[in-house]
Amino acid sequence: MVNQLKVSTGQYSDKGRKEINQDFHGACAPEEPMLTSKGVVIALSDGISTSEFSHIASQTAVTSFLEDYYCTSEAWSVKKSALSVLTASNSWLFAQTQQGHGRYNKDKGHVCTLSAMVIKSTTAHIFHVGDSRVYQIHGSSLEQLTTDHREWISEESSYLSRALGVAQQLDIDYQSLTVEKGDIFLLATDGVYEHTDSKVVFDAIEKHKDDLDAAAKTIVDDAYEHGSTDNLTAQIIRIDEIPDKDADEIYQQVTELPFPPLLEARMAFDGYTIVRKVHASSRSHVYLAVDDETGTQVIVKTPSIDLRGEPAYLERFLMEEWIARRINSPYVLKPCQQTRKRNYLYVVTEFIEGQTLTQWMTDNPRPDIETVRGIVEQIAKGLRAFHRLEMLHQDLRPANIMIDSTGTVKIIDFGATRVAGISEITTPIAQHELQGTAQYSAPEYFLGESGTPRSDMFALGVITYQMLCGKLPYGAEVAKAKTRSAQNKLVYKTVLSDDRAIPAWIDGVLKKTVQPNPFKRYEDLSEFIYDLRNPNKEFLNKTRAPLLERDPALFWKGVSLALSIVIVVLLVK
Repeated sequence: MVNQLKVSTGQYSDKGRKEINQDFHGACAPEEPMLTSKGVVIALSDGISTSEFSHIASQTAVTSFLEDYYCTSEAWSVKKSALSVLTASNSWLFAQTQQGHGRYNKDKGHVCTLSAMVIKSTTAHIFHVGDSRVYQIHGSSLEQLTTDHREWISEESSYLSRALGVAQQLDIDYQSLTVEKGDIFLLATDGVYEHTDSKVVFDAIEKHKDDLDAAAKTIVDDAYEHGSTDNLTAQIIRIDEIPDKDADEIYQQVTELPFPPLLEARMAFDGYTIVRKVHASSRSHVYLAVDDETGTQVIVKTPSIDLRGEPAYLERFLMEEWIARRINSPYVLKPCQQTRKRNYLYVVTEFIEGQTLTQWMTDNPRPDIETVRGIVEQIAKGLRAFHRLEMLHQDLRPANIMIDSTGTVKIIDFGATRVAGISEITTPIAQHELQGTAQYSAPEYFLGESGTPRSDMFALGVITYQMLCGKLPYGAEVAKAKTRSAQNKLVYKTVLSDDRAIPAWIDGVLKKTVQPNPFKRYEDLSEFIYDLRNPNKEFLNKTRAPLLERDPALFWKGVSLALSIVIVVLLVK
């Protein structure tokens, strides 16, 4: 039996000796499949006592975090999902602060603290800003996992140095740690942790093992009895089970459907009629088929016969369809909606009537620059659809780019795609960093480093270069350079030639895009695309001919003037 993540939670909050409760808290443990893809969330917020709006701020912070986090893409990592939600919440709170009295005095605005945990698979992700706290309980001791963002002016006076709603830019602490079965965490506001101790917490949890709400109330009551004058909130979360999949179980899951037979032309297959084989490789078999219900031409992709016994390969094969269903872009291959029961293991996608970019370059060895720009811009739009969902294609090459009969470009083949959100899910199946095709893979892959959006940009730069001159910017040397020192010695070959009318500044754009050091490339695809159309002064200055060539007379006049000044200075001395 495959274990799922299972937690127990307990929560209690009280206004204490104050008139209203400005704390707010909540937790959510969804059902599958959301439990695996997004995890369990618990959060609390503490409003500042000097503001009449702080209870609104704390409620908004927790509610939006719990609701909006689960609305983010399943492909996003926990960190990206949570920070995106918190940034949006902070922007709203700050806007409300600016519209009221808080514009001149932040203590009167929509300001609050926030401490939150997301437990996904076997990892706890902690997000924190302010002075509420997150503890991990070790036996009868408490380990504080967060840092208080509070500045003390004197022994009796202090202020929050960081909180939600204070500034337009949010600076929030993030950390992650591995969890094990039996781990217990405590989230508490200052009204609790300043007036209780570890023994009380331990005894309360030990006494109320089966009712953590009662344990949380016991902790709050103890803090109140010891003189707390603030609002009091405590949350407890205990890890009861963690995912524990072995390779055989995953293998059984991904191979629940039988493998399809070898398909031949005119064969009837699961509601499709096979027309012909399109492509066969060690990774998959691809066929053109017709959907018998709709008469639509589609592509049917079946697993490689040679790799059907490898769980890692099968998992990646099924991931391709998962990825395609989550990307909505006219420049990315679209999967076909499954309308009937599937009896075999295969993937169906739209049929693109056209040719690969490889064939297009063969047919168009000397394309004009405007045509190249048009193709590259479409590829970039497709890549940005991946990057917005925190995915890296990792195998961008001419053979994986289709151009249909209307001239629309589509990125295909997601077998090497890395999905940040999925990589956080623990699995014993080895998930190696797929580097794609050597000629187009970014140099950092050959150092064993993880890719970034700049890695996909490198591949696009190489493709652009190849479209313009039919060659590669470093030849076959990138794959051989497997140390940083060797990569620093790579020599870029100019795309300019005497028989091609390519503006000199274009060469500067391409050279920057395919820099061996990823930090020397453009920061974003949009910058590369913009510079591909608009001359960048940086490259114009570098490509201008020397003054001696452009205006010899002016050059020698300048030299004469400089010499005259030197002579005058010497005579004066």
